Amino acid sequence: MSARVEHLVTSGTFSLDGQTFDVDNNVWLVGDDSEVVVLDAPHDVDAIAAAVGDRRALAVLATHAHDDHVRRAPELARRLGTAGRAVPVLLHPADRQVWELTHPGEPTTDLVHGEVVAVGGTELHVLHTPGHTPGSVSVYAPALGTVFTGDTLFAGGPGATGRSFSDFGTIVASIRDVLLGLPPETRVLTGHGQSTTIGDEAPHLQEWIDRGH
Repeated sequence: MSARVEHLVTSGTFSLDGQTFDVDNNVWLVGDDSEVVVLDAPHDVDAIAAAVGDRRALAVLATHAHDDHVRRAPELARRLGTAGRAVPVLLHPADRQVWELTHPGEPTTDLVHGEVVAVGGTELHVLHTPGHTPGSVSVYAPALGTVFTGDTLFAGGPGATGRSFSDFGTIVASIRDVLLGLPPETRVLTGHGQSTTIGDEAPHLQEWIDRGH
């Protein structure tokens, strides 16, 4: 079976720097009828596990370690595992400090720039795109014409950089030097809200730089 992208939305909260906000998070699944990778594990482990169904989960891949993207990651990894072994939670090591705010002592498996995760006959290419957090990654699936950007790039501009661990200049560089180099027709599937394309966003880079967010 050909690999495909599946989508669900879960709702909960995001907390950082002493503030808490209500949020809706996109959860993306990539795979076929037999195996799947889950991108981000927010809020509702039952809903995500139901979307996986009886397929073999290869990993829970975190686009970054903010609590609204990883709150259920260890629990989901254990739920989806077999023979008493959890599936790996893949996280860029530069986000370990952020991860520890939510899951102190919980293990993760390092995810690095250039790594390729194979699932359902397709390849997921890991792109380190820091700025929203130090270890933010985007995941590019060339065969699917899709990039999963987490909270690095949204329809309308960069992810937020006004809180701890973030930096506006860094996120702009990630978008300019990494993401905008992808084919313009590439679908951009984000961590929150609606999808877009590289071609739709690329003309607005200077506007984002000028406004500073």
